[in-house]
Amino acid sequence: MFDRVEGFVRDVQQIAGEAQLAAALADITSDLGFAYFALTHHVDIRDFQSAIRLHNYPDGWEQWFDDQGLGTIDPVHRASHLTSIGFSWANLDTMIRMTDDDRRILALARREGIGDGFTVPAQVPGEAHGSCSFATKTGIPLPADQLALVQLVGAFAFEAARRIARSRLDIPPLRLTERQRECVVWAARGKSDWEIAQILGVSQETVIQHLKQARERYGVGKRTLLAIHALFDGTIAFIDVFRR
Repeated sequence: MFDRVEGFVRDVQQIAGEAQLAAALADITSDLGFAYFALTHHVDIRDFQSAIRLHNYPDGWEQWFDDQGLGTIDPVHRASHLTSIGFSWANLDTMIRMTDDDRRILALARREGIGDGFTVPAQVPGEAHGSCSFATKTGIPLPADQLALVQLVGAFAFEAARRIARSRLDIPPLRLTERQRECVVWAARGKSDWEIAQILGVSQETVIQHLKQARERYGVGKRTLLAIHALFDGTIAFIDVFRR
């Protein structure tokens, strides 16, 4: 399954439109053992025409969701603002204070055939929060052995959607210096700032500055997100990270 996901990550780098991305997401969603996906910014879509939303939820769910104004208050969306890693909807009670309305939303979703789900947060500084969720049909358990791969798919899918949206605004691609790229590669391999400094023969402060500048160029605050962005646009490759 890792090869299938790696292929998806590679393919979405070339996708130029939302319809193609939605089709690719539908295929990988099914392959991973889910029935539905929903990739969206956490805003009222009717007020933000440039916001991203792609999904294959049952007919009528989108209209009801928007009519209720749930873009900003949906319990899954609220919980995703509190973590940087994927989470199961079954754990919502441990993440946020669930209200009666929250439970009603989840119950209605189950009646519409949307069962348990797994959500990958997408938090980019300066942008509205977002997420990519995957859900099973009601009564079908989550494919627990696939969740690490789901995390990867969700992150790259949202970045693909962002790239497509940015292309409409004619925003030029980002570029790292060669030294910044080297630092990102070693950081993606799990090396500390001190270890990278020893490997490259520079000071630890220099490494810190290179990684800080790289994060600023991508507009992210975490090393993990920096690696994901650099992998996505081809600045670094899987072989760079996993080379022994």
